[in-house]
Amino acid sequence: MNDAVLRLHELRRSFTQGGETIHVLRGVDLSVAPGEIVALLGPSGSGKSTLLQAVGLLEGGFEGSIMLGGEEAARLNQDGRTRVRRDMLGFVYQFHHLLPDFDATENVVLPQLVKGASQAEARARATGLLTALGLGHRLTHRPSQLSGGEQQRVAVARALANRPPLVLADEPTGNLDEATADVVLGEFLSLVRGEGSAAIVATHNERLAARMDRVVRLHEGRLA
Repeated sequence: MNDAVLRLHELRRSFTQGGETIHVLRGVDLSVAPGEIVALLGPSGSGKSTLLQAVGLLEGGFEGSIMLGGEEAARLNQDGRTRVRRDMLGFVYQFHHLLPDFDATENVVLPQLVKGASQAEARARATGLLTALGLGHRLTHRPSQLSGGEQQRVAVARALANRPPLVLADEPTGNLDEATADVVLGEFLSLVRGEGSAAIVATHNERLAARMDRVVRLHEGRLA
């Protein structure tokens, strides 16, 4: 996989708690091809979020290699990490983390403006993504005026706004009821595939994981 959008090699993470060392990641190797959607399966506490935090360059303390788009991201300074997150990555979390004082369109416009898009380009892109997710009639609604499923759809649109090569989703439907989760996940997968992005989706749900291109399991700090 020479053209892998992501390649992890011997990724490790340990914590010290109460004088005891806890090994969360014990040498993780993973490659993700462009456009591939990978389910990261494991029970709560298995280290799925820790792995996504490593790939997302959201905290330090990791050992090993994190190659993003052919660049060794683990060795970058803070400015370099910010650049890679902006240009390479999109994030979807279990909770939407939308800006409460911004409407749906504005929440999707903002990351594009940060990257340098014009207002017109950003609004057109936001409108297109939100409409594709069935929110064409909710463009000017604030998060408090949207249902849980609608809020998460806005979060998906925001994650894809800058056309990232890789989307990281941490239990993206974990806060939704089963029926809504099925619909939102289907829309997420359809949109990610349509955009040509790759994705890693952390979940503990076997049924949802089966809808993705490949399933890897995190067990005792290693991937199987």
